[in-house]
Amino acid sequence: MTFHERGGLRYFTFPALEAAGVRHAVLTRRGGVSRAPYESLNMGASVGDDPLAVAENRRRALALFHRKIETVPEMNQVHSARILAAARRREGEPPPQADGVVTDSALYTLCMRFADCVPILLYDPVRRAAGMAHAGWKGTIAGVAASAVEAMRARFGSRPEDILAGIGPSIGPDHYAVGDEVLDALQASFGDAAGFWLSRCGDATHLNLWAANRDILSRSGVEKIELAGICTACHTEDWFSHRAEHGRTGRFAALMWMEE
Repeated sequence: MTFHERGGLRYFTFPALEAAGVRHAVLTRRGGVSRAPYESLNMGASVGDDPLAVAENRRRALALFHRKIETVPEMNQVHSARILAAARRREGEPPPQADGVVTDSALYTLCMRFADCVPILLYDPVRRAAGMAHAGWKGTIAGVAASAVEAMRARFGSRPEDILAGIGPSIGPDHYAVGDEVLDALQASFGDAAGFWLSRCGDATHLNLWAANRDILSRSGVEKIELAGICTACHTEDWFSHRAEHGRTGRFAALMWMEE
């Protein structure tokens, strides 16, 4: 992973995706106008921040890359496995509920928001198709990463072995203790395989969302997977973390788009 600082904003990119020619950025929390506890580049409009500050943060982030807000297919992220095809909404139409989006058009800027959940960026350089997914524990168990790969295959003819994947900053296994609800859901969906994603730390069981989503992508046929390995809870100077900041925090964004 490579960090960049430009126009007052700090963000990183995946070398493999950069080399393949797809534009993308996982923005840190730096360079915006929001005040604490959303300081400063909060891209989430539903966390209690000043809407004018969020609008300015979004404007700054997109302007840095010469993209317009109208190119972003908005959605309400609900911890599901639903994947949308990028499209413009009709005026007055509410955003759909989904946790992933795919496109083969340079007209759209894929954008999703995170604060401990896993950003998953996908790009097929053969079919020139891109996808993005948001994977918390519910989305991981529901298989949102696999659903995004399947959506690219079904809509654009992507072969999983051609797809490049980047797993971005999210809460690491060292900070992610989970309870019986999560453990029961993991067991029901994955059986004994879920044990490879769990570890004990004192009296607590911790879930490794990085390993889980990497394995789910691998089972879907994706062979080239780049893992950031950055824990949001360990590095709140760069990332918003819902758990480390006790639920009062903002959302950082991942952006992805293709050029003509």
